[in-house]
Amino acid sequence: MHSFSSGFGLVLFLASIAAPAVAGPDGFASERSSANSFIFSVQNRSTPPAPRSGQPQAGQPAPAAPEAPDDQLRGRDKILAELFDRLGKAEDEDEAKGIAGAIERVWLRSGSDTADLLMNRALNATRQREFKLAEELLDKIVIVEPEWAEAWNQRATARFRADDINGAVADLGQALALEPRHFGALTGLGYILYRAGFDRRALDVMRRALAINPKQDDVRKLVEELTQKFDGRDI
Repeated sequence: MHSFSSGFGLVLFLASIAAPAVAGPDGFASERSSANSFIFSVQNRSTPPAPRSGQPQAGQPAPAAPEAPDDQLRGRDKILAELFDRLGKAEDEDEAKGIAGAIERVWLRSGSDTADLLMNRALNATRQREFKLAEELLDKIVIVEPEWAEAWNQRATARFRADDINGAVADLGQALALEPRHFGALTGLGYILYRAGFDRRALDVMRRALAINPKQDDVRKLVEELTQKFDGRDI
C-alpha cells in the first residue's frame, strides 16, 4: 500500500465530515437522491397515433400511466427505510448480512440503463483485478450520475485496491455526503483511518457504522479494542 504522507489532511477532513457532529436531528444527515437517476424519456406527440394491434380501443380502459420520477424516488426511499429498520433489529449476523445485501442491491440500481450497464462492467473488472479499467468505467459513471452514492463507493473500492488511498478516501467522503447511512463506506473509511494510525477518528467512524448495522462482529471487535484503548472500558 502506498504511503499516506500526502493524504493525512484529506483523511482528517473527510473523517470530520463523517463524524456525528454533522448529523441531522435523527442522527444522520438527510439522504440526497437525484431525480435525474430515475427520469425516463417519454415521447410527446401533437396527435395520437392510430391504435395498433393489442392497443386499447375507444371505450376500453387505458393502461396505467408509468410512475413519475418523484413516485419512484419515494418508493425507493420507503424500501430503504424499511430495510434499515429491519437491519437495526436483526437478531444475528446472518440475518443482518441478508438485509444488508438487500440494501446494497437497491443502492446498485441507478435508474439509468446505461449507468447500470457500465456499473456491471466495472464490478466485473474489479473482480478480475483490472482496477484501471474499473476506475475508467466508474469515472464515466460519476460524470453522468454524480449523485449516485454507490458509484463513488465502488470507485473508492477500485482505487483502494489499486493502492490509490487518497483517491479512495475522497470517493468515500463523496459517497457518505450523498448517503450518510452507507455502512460499507463508513467501514472502509474507518479501516483506512485505523491503518493510518488515526485510531480516535477510526473509532468515531466505526461507531457510526455499528450504529447503522449493529451485527458486524469484526467491526464490533475493533470498536471494543479502540474503546478500551481510549476509555479503558468496554462499550
